[in-house]
Amino acid sequence: MRAMIFTGAGSALREAELPGPKPGPGQARLNVRACAVCRTDLHIVDGELPDPKLPLVLGHQIVAFVSEVGTDASRFSVGERVGVPWLGWTDGTCRFCRSGRENLCDRARFTGYQIDGGFAEETVADERYCLRIPENYSDLQVAPLLCAGLIGYRSLVMTGDAERLGLYGFGASAHIVAQVARWQSRRVFAFTRAGDEEGQRFARSLGAEWAGSSTERPPEELDAAIIFAPVGELVPAALAAVAKGGVVVCAGIHMSEIPSFSYDLLWGERVLRSVANLTRKDGEEFMDLAPKVPVRTEIREFRLEEANEALQHLRTGELRGAAVLKIG
Repeated sequence: MRAMIFTGAGSALREAELPGPKPGPGQARLNVRACAVCRTDLHIVDGELPDPKLPLVLGHQIVAFVSEVGTDASRFSVGERVGVPWLGWTDGTCRFCRSGRENLCDRARFTGYQIDGGFAEETVADERYCLRIPENYSDLQVAPLLCAGLIGYRSLVMTGDAERLGLYGFGASAHIVAQVARWQSRRVFAFTRAGDEEGQRFARSLGAEWAGSSTERPPEELDAAIIFAPVGELVPAALAAVAKGGVVVCAGIHMSEIPSFSYDLLWGERVLRSVANLTRKDGEEFMDLAPKVPVRTEIREFRLEEANEALQHLRTGELRGAAVLKIG
């Protein structure tokens, strides 16, 4: 099978021919049809996430069809379409798993990081962590829901019932969250890189009532903000933008250093928190919700061998919506 292989920080992905994977107990062998590209993939390539499996097949927003099942695998049948997200395995026994917080499991393993992912024609996955995905989405359109959508959804839940919602970094996740937030009758305020007028127009087209630079203050106080951009300097900016009692959620797995800020930005019962990974419950809830909104993803299609190009477009902020590799 063809795959794009990552061999270490600072190296480009290279195309390789690998033997087809065999499913172990409880696993399914999958023919990959599409895999969305995530900023987390970029963090791995750039060495910002430690100790990835090497060599590694990246990719954790996988849309695939089951081609073979291993022993003790019975959730899915050959021919079924499934989604494979970031969370690939947990121990199921630790205090986090037993309390509904499997996303915090210390022994968790993640797709496209410790487990080979979807930048390949085939992969295998633990069937317990695969998701049933809505039938009325194409392979390419549904792929970004499997991380950009799921992490965005978990972040949105963490804002409670906030009416005035700020979204910092209007990329793959924010363009999905904005649609859900508007469907929930929230008011959306979008923040982009300075001078990104196209991104601001895109945000307004999805229902944002205001869009401006992340260096600007919104026209009124926010009840909550979600930071998708991996820029630590946005934390004090977001805290300054939210009203007393407001929540600022950091949605990324990696962020540059957060500068010191005065206590008055946090005072007034403001809350600063992060979102880590996802649970299977998040996946099931969001896959049920997305077609009801309905969420529509804005994508740019790349071939498997163009994975490096897709990552570079993500690095430079040249993407509107999400990049998706078309495979198979």
